Amino acid sequence: MQWTQRDQAVWDQIQIWIETLNEEKSNDFTNTYEKWMDHGFSIIPDHIKKPFFEKLDTWLFHLHSLIQSTQFQEDARNRILSTARVFDDEVNTIPEIKNLTIDQVSYIADQHSARHRLYAFIQGGITGTGKTILLSSDFLVMIILNLRAVQIIAMSYGYDIKTPYEMMISLKVFHAATLPKRLKGNAWGLLVHDLGEQQYFYDGTDQITSYQSLEGPFKQLVKVYFISLFQKEKDSKWTFIPLVVGAGANYLFSRKVTDFADKYYKFRYLQDKGWEK
Repeated sequence: MQWTQRDQAVWDQIQIWIETLNEEKSNDFTNTYEKWMDHGFSIIPDHIKKPFFEKLDTWLFHLHSLIQSTQFQEDARNRILSTARVFDDEVNTIPEIKNLTIDQVSYIADQHSARHRLYAFIQGGITGTGKTILLSSDFLVMIILNLRAVQIIAMSYGYDIKTPYEMMISLKVFHAATLPKRLKGNAWGLLVHDLGEQQYFYDGTDQITSYQSLEGPFKQLVKVYFISLFQKEKDSKWTFIPLVVGAGANYLFSRKVTDFADKYYKFRYLQDKGWEK
């Protein structure tokens, strides 16, 4: 199927965005930080590192499957199909959503992305109240919210995450989206490389996480620690600060994940649609 002018315009926008990923430069502080991280990780014995990341990957896989099997996600799936049928009443399955135009699938994805960013904002504000149970569960809730967001964005563009291939790809998209910007260019290249042979089962490398992916969780721990410090202040004029920090940090994290996932699945949609120069 040949691209429309609108398809070409969106493709050009994505290419510009990809260039910004590849042009991200490291400064002296970042270089020093990376060398410190590389050195620190290199001294950890392999018999400790390998099982740790294998267990982390397994945990993410099971969490992904659990989210996918919930009634909330099934309801979201049905809402996506219902919205798609507004544009084309012959859409009955997730893959048939690819028959819609780029603007129509983008509209569906944008609606759900905005909703998840709002969820993250509210959840971050609640965490900012400083309750112990909320602080301790903040990271897990953020992972669940954003894994779910990636799943929904995938379905919005016609990719059924119930297949083993799409499940693994969505996990890798989530991982790439959470990386620091300086590492996203390489992560994007690996994701695109995996698109060479799309199939039902995933035959590529099943490793998802790495020590570089721990930077995001570390920032979340810093946020939680910062919020907990303000809870010790008795002056009421400072109570709004942890609320702002919690809401803002979680919103920005969710926006980073949903923006990356949206670009990736938009890229795939256009690539799969087929085009002629």
